[in-house]
Amino acid sequence: MEYSHVPSDEVLGVVVPIVVYWVYSGMCMMLGSLSDYRLHSRRDEDMKNLVSKRDVVKGVLLQQLVQAAAAFLLFRISRSDDNTTSPNVHTPPLVIVRQFFVGMFVIDTWQYFWHRYMHVNKFLYRHIHSWHHRLIVPYAFGSQYNHPLEGLILDTLGGALAYLLSGMSARTSIFFFSFSTIKGIDDHCGLWLPGNIFHMFFWNNTAYHDIHHQLFGTKYNFSQPFFITWDKIFRTHMPYTLEKRPDGGLEARPISKR
Repeated sequence: MEYSHVPSDEVLGVVVPIVVYWVYSGMCMMLGSLSDYRLHSRRDEDMKNLVSKRDVVKGVLLQQLVQAAAAFLLFRISRSDDNTTSPNVHTPPLVIVRQFFVGMFVIDTWQYFWHRYMHVNKFLYRHIHSWHHRLIVPYAFGSQYNHPLEGLILDTLGGALAYLLSGMSARTSIFFFSFSTIKGIDDHCGLWLPGNIFHMFFWNNTAYHDIHHQLFGTKYNFSQPFFITWDKIFRTHMPYTLEKRPDGGLEARPISKR
């Protein structure tokens, strides 16, 4: 009798996005030496942030542990609810594209309204969401640094809804959540690199989200991680311009709202 040593789609769906997180964020951190493309100086990163990198790593690992447990449970439940689905059935490419866009819309919608509410509600901001804003100067592996409750509500439950409402398979989810992970890291990496494909196709990008992390922008640019649609609809969109800093590098400056 032969036994397959290939991990199941469910196992890969749990593990791969976590591996992608640390690999891609590690690559971005190594590129941080390219000072001409940084939105903040290394000195600002070290001096302005209110949490150590050690605590950020611990916080991210805790969130990923919770997400892994939730994803494993979700895969088990969805598999038992649909015993007719075979892992060998290939989903047509157009269906996968549709599922991606549905998933992106669900995550954007869920995160916008929860994110905005956590800024409006002073109790939630002070005790929960302010954890993420300890990173005044964002960097790559701080993307998923949140209060555990925020991580559960915004990321874990939002991801579960995207998975269920889009109808994607466990196999498709490997690629979707890896893509979402990379996009979130890119938004926080603090680098404006030439040729960055995310900056070409998304207005919601590194500079856009950097505005939100600055003190003057905390009431704007709530949309994450894909589109700016909800910011536009609810007039919480703050446009910006990129300017060169005198000491080298770039800076995202808001264009004043009238």
